[in-house]
Amino acid sequence: MSPSGKLPELRVVGRSDASGAANDRVPDPALEHDIADRTDHYFRRTKAIVAQLGDMPVTYAVFMRRPVIFSPRLAVALLEKAADERGVTFKIELCHTEGNWVGAGDPLFYISGSLKHLVDLETLYLQKLGAACVAAYNAFAMCSDLPYAGFLAMDARHCTGPDMAELMAYAASVGSAAAKRDNPAVVGFIGNATDATAHFFGQDSGLGTMPHALIGYAGSTLRAAEMFREVYPDDPITVLVDYFGREVTDALTVCRRFPDVASEGNMSIRLDTHGSRYVEGLDPSSSYAVLERHVPNATRQYRNETELRYLIGTGVSAAAIFHLRERLDMEGFQNVKIVASSGFGPEKCRVMGSVKAPINVVGTGSYLPDRWTETYATADIIEYDGQPRVKLGREFLLRRT
Repeated sequence: MSPSGKLPELRVVGRSDASGAANDRVPDPALEHDIADRTDHYFRRTKAIVAQLGDMPVTYAVFMRRPVIFSPRLAVALLEKAADERGVTFKIELCHTEGNWVGAGDPLFYISGSLKHLVDLETLYLQKLGAACVAAYNAFAMCSDLPYAGFLAMDARHCTGPDMAELMAYAASVGSAAAKRDNPAVVGFIGNATDATAHFFGQDSGLGTMPHALIGYAGSTLRAAEMFREVYPDDPITVLVDYFGREVTDALTVCRRFPDVASEGNMSIRLDTHGSRYVEGLDPSSSYAVLERHVPNATRQYRNETELRYLIGTGVSAAAIFHLRERLDMEGFQNVKIVASSGFGPEKCRVMGSVKAPINVVGTGSYLPDRWTETYATADIIEYDGQPRVKLGREFLLRRT
């Protein structure tokens, strides 16, 4: 990370001639074992055939079948590492700037070099590309639709392991930065939940206060807040209030217990009510009434049942957020912030933004791709030894001259 907390400029490989001819460097056995172990077997067989019968320079075009936000950094880093270890050069031509929109079927980047040294890397760099581009697209949409709210990436528990967690954190940072460039008023992602990927957001460590487990351990929401203050007396505190189904009661109880923290703006209340019940004090009719007070036309403009549920349904609805804000303000706790979580993906964020729900921070893991089939990136060779050639139907990938 640079001192400013921003990601360094994206670098591409290109430190010797474009032929990709190997030098005398000895490859890293561990890296080569990992590549061999994790790549598709037919790529390994092709590598062996090319090595025995004759190598040639080729050019790959990499693309996706849906619109995305371009997020190539981790894929490029893998190619850089492999090129460095093998002592070869891959010429990578990025067709777009990191964070830019890319249309379905448009080439993302071209890779040129030795077929022998490129063919067994396709599996691995595509794994680093597609999901990140789709997750960045989702993060962009969420930040754009709720520009006044900060976002906290809480996706790590939904990932399959550290590789995916790194991809998703990187993607959130790219989508957030793109939304900020598009609209300087966007707050975007302010951090994430783990130390390992906090650097993508310019942070030294992950962010977060308490899970439901701490409240269960303490026996009450108030006691959990007291325990946190005893151990972390100087830190801001975010209190979960749905454990006992007394969201409003417990929120006000904690604020009254720590009035100075509340008045200083160092207290946040996190609504995480699941979708099987209403927030304390609400039911269908009262939810309509709350929303009518704040956004009279909201329930007349919804387009489907999902949107209506986000507005006045169970769980963390727009009505629930307005309801909690009302009660906090009535008690003089105007400086207490609201953190909203539970199912905040692109569609829910769009609905919340349309009624300007009073959310200060959104805790989300729901920017992760919903349909995994949409994350598939594809690479096709489009030139062999300088001659354009691509499989039938993929002519759109050929370079335009």
